[in-house]
Amino acid sequence: MSHDSSRIGTMCIHAGQRPDPTTGAVMPPIYTSSTYAQESPGVHKGFEYSRSHNPTRYALERMVARLEGSAITEEQDASFGGFAFASGLASIGTALELLNAGDHLVAMDDLYGGTNRLFSKVRERSQGLKVSYVDLSDASRLEHAVTDKTRMVWVETPSNPTLKIADLRAIAKIARAKNPKIILACDNTFASPVNQRPLEHGFDLVMHSSTKYLGGHSDVVGGLLATNNAELAARLRFLQNAIGSVMGPFDAYLTLRGIKTLALRMERHNESSLRIAQWLESHKAVERVVHPFLPSHPHHEVAKRQMSGGGGMITIYLKDGLKSARPMLERVRIFALAESLGGVESLIEHPAIMTHASVPPDQRKTLGISDGMVRLSVGVEDCDDLLEDLEQALR
Repeated sequence: MSHDSSRIGTMCIHAGQRPDPTTGAVMPPIYTSSTYAQESPGVHKGFEYSRSHNPTRYALERMVARLEGSAITEEQDASFGGFAFASGLASIGTALELLNAGDHLVAMDDLYGGTNRLFSKVRERSQGLKVSYVDLSDASRLEHAVTDKTRMVWVETPSNPTLKIADLRAIAKIARAKNPKIILACDNTFASPVNQRPLEHGFDLVMHSSTKYLGGHSDVVGGLLATNNAELAARLRFLQNAIGSVMGPFDAYLTLRGIKTLALRMERHNESSLRIAQWLESHKAVERVVHPFLPSHPHHEVAKRQMSGGGGMITIYLKDGLKSARPMLERVRIFALAESLGGVESLIEHPAIMTHASVPPDQRKTLGISDGMVRLSVGVEDCDDLLEDLEQALR
């Protein structure tokens, strides 16, 4: 049974899946076995040891690979070019092992704080990576950033937390002209494969913190990589097994279960966040609102061209800085003051103090991560209730 060429709503239910060959179970079972019996040394049913091969993890990896548009066959790679890890950072850490010591990496200047920390405070030291942070919302800046030692370009779009939009097709064109072998990687966490598929725009590698929209229920931590390049998939297959930071079977099951409703959830996230963003733009306490599908967004046209929805994230700047941000964050009732995003519940946080505290203060200032910045993750509650909650919190 194959639904790999179906529309996205159908793919979220069926892509890469088939009934269990032993029992006919419609949903992939949780295989907790750590090892598998062999008929003779080296003769087995495709499974030896659960770090290397696990049927539940395969089901999730195949799903995400197909959702992101990978056409890799099972003969080319067991999980179609999808790879699941214990966390989003574990997936990024494994992707960085595609590089050699001393290689140059061009990264989006506005990144999740944990990604920035991994690049700057770990891999620059342990791997000798040379990282250049560039505002890739202007793709032309890549022309001057790429050197003869550049081996990877790492993009977030929309970025965290300022929601910059990078033109993926333009970046791919510029990078390929400079060096066709540069690995182009995109953190697609904020968009999800429902709203954006970077492989279709010329990128080689897509990363997700599956803790967020893919899992969707704030109850499981994980990370995923997907590629449409069979040679890159072979390298990642080796690295995933060699490094070993794989996702466990129960976490894979929960994440796969979450993806079944991804298309439905994203439809609500897209709709409610845009409505709330439009309302916030007219609020007297708010200086500025950032949402990719607002016409006021500086990269609105690029967002509309490469995304089918604006996602559930909103960034706002309050007029009185921390003086007004702190009481607002303390007064919300439905929005939970917590880190993370992408769950069915609405969350609100203060990037400068919370998610991006590890980013150096001068870099935060340059990026515009000010004391008056507040980041909202709009959930799937009734939108009128969310608007009333924000109104009383801002009053």
